[in-house]
Amino acid sequence: MLTLIKSSRSFSDDSLDRYRQQGDSPADAVVQAVVEAENSHGLRSLMGWLADTNDVSTASQHSAVQAFFTDYAHLPAWADPARMQRGMAFFQKHAQQIGLTLGFFSLPYSYLGANGAQVLWITERIKNDTARRLQETGEWVFAINNPKEWKTGNAISRTQKIRLIHAGARWFALHSKRWNMDWGLPVNQEDMAGTSLAFSYIVLLGLRKAGIKATEQEEEDYLHHINVVGHLNGVTDDLIPHNLREAYNLSHAIARRQFAPSEAGVGLTRSLLNAIATIISSAQFSQTNADQSATVRQGTNQSETIRNLAAGEMRFFMGDHYADWLGIPNVPVEKRLARLLNRLSIFSTLIQSPRN
Repeated sequence: MLTLIKSSRSFSDDSLDRYRQQGDSPADAVVQAVVEAENSHGLRSLMGWLADTNDVSTASQHSAVQAFFTDYAHLPAWADPARMQRGMAFFQKHAQQIGLTLGFFSLPYSYLGANGAQVLWITERIKNDTARRLQETGEWVFAINNPKEWKTGNAISRTQKIRLIHAGARWFALHSKRWNMDWGLPVNQEDMAGTSLAFSYIVLLGLRKAGIKATEQEEEDYLHHINVVGHLNGVTDDLIPHNLREAYNLSHAIARRQFAPSEAGVGLTRSLLNAIATIISSAQFSQTNADQSATVRQGTNQSETIRNLAAGEMRFFMGDHYADWLGIPNVPVEKRLARLLNRLSIFSTLIQSPRN
């Protein structure tokens, strides 16, 4: 039975300052080993394999990669499989709304971290080919919330790949000659913890805002499940919240320290809005039309309409203050429609489960 008042650690500026200079030592060691053996070309080849969600065999990879996939494929001692199962059941129950919340709240919310967003901007993983990155994120979310994927080990392997992608992005950012250490280490522990919260606690806030009712136990179990994923993704246990109250305190500490307007945040959000509009418009206008020019005009108008509706969703979830920081278009009519649209299937294309 849940306690009425939960304890919570405090997250001081001094401690978060230290974590801002820390990366992920085991994953960074793998990247360094690959670079030393095969230089940056070898790392680019590794990154290509890491991005391939269908190939989980490490047979052709460097021995350091093979060892990493063996040594870090275990759940932490504090993981509770029963709670994880309940957390996944909660996801399955609200999969469509969680998908919407991730796209319209969690992702742009993470772009508010002005310093952390720089790594996405510099490495261009999100800025370029945003639609593909959005699809990859959606497929990973479904994988980690599918009990069958945990039985096969695929959920862990895919998460390990993302962990190494982050380490690779850290290496490339540091060697880009564009990185400013005043921002902290690229993909540092504070930013990693904030990203994990975006997939757990911020999702729960979004569901509340959308009027989805859940018990405290359901929310705590979902938080616990994503916390386990965060651990597998390299987040230090010191920055993994033990409960909802602690998640609240940590998220507010990070927001107070890191949230600010930035060119990177505006650019990443613009790319996200454009990708959402493109994905949905393409799905709705995939049929051929005898009047090709009419189809183009109709598709253009539809894309703009979808983009405005998406902007309204983001403003609904984030509030105007943060939305203004990210340069999200001010669309009061679409924002008022957000609660209604959350109940419809207009955005369902964004959250389809991975193809078998």
